[in-house]
Amino acid sequence: MKALIFAAGLGTRLRPLTDNRPKALVPICGRPLLQILIEKLRDEGFSELVVNVHHFAQMIKDYLHENDNFGIDIRISDETDMLLETGGGVKKAAPLFTHDDAPFLIHNVDILSNLPLGEFLARATQRMVEYKGIQQPASATLMVNGRTSSRYLLFNHDNMLVGWTNTTTGEVKSPYPDLNPTECKRYAFSGIHVFSPSLLPLMEPWKGKFSIIDFYLSVCDRVPIYAEYSSTLQLLDVGKLDSIALAERFIEDSKVF
Repeated sequence: MKALIFAAGLGTRLRPLTDNRPKALVPICGRPLLQILIEKLRDEGFSELVVNVHHFAQMIKDYLHENDNFGIDIRISDETDMLLETGGGVKKAAPLFTHDDAPFLIHNVDILSNLPLGEFLARATQRMVEYKGIQQPASATLMVNGRTSSRYLLFNHDNMLVGWTNTTTGEVKSPYPDLNPTECKRYAFSGIHVFSPSLLPLMEPWKGKFSIIDFYLSVCDRVPIYAEYSSTLQLLDVGKLDSIALAERFIEDSKVF
């Protein structure tokens, strides 16, 4: 099993902790976020990882080297010259995986959850969905939940992505011009998803930095982008200083890490 870890972010919301280190190396209960995620992936059977880097990139490279890559195959997608955001990051990193057509997991380094990641990848890989009258694998599977947010992904009754909305401003993004957000399921994105390499040709026109969500929204009327919803998903975004104490309690109380 393969996974891409997004670890290139600037971590501005975690300053001053990220003034002298990358967000990925901010410690929670004595272990950096990156180590916590790598060890979870390794223990669940993942054997091939790609980590993208930008902010204090060399520190992450050195940390992985000093720890012998935690005993698994880890490759670096170096974005030192330009931070490519999530979509550009996927496009640059994907060729670093072993060349096959197997979907891979994508996971933000600052997300903690109780989700069994190997099982999620297996379900997403094996699931067949009906899209435009044809049974086929989903091109991507997004783990979502019902947490309160001002920004939601919009899905139809078959859990297929059809749009995005900001409930505060009323903005809607969708390739479907007549989409009515009130008739859609609204879910918050977890930062955890499964991506099929079959999408890469559709990424070819996209250059430089771009959002993976914007990409998904641009192609969801052509390929199936599926939502997996879990009412039992426990998720914590370690993105702000006040989330550090919450993250420590999450780790201490969890049987996952």
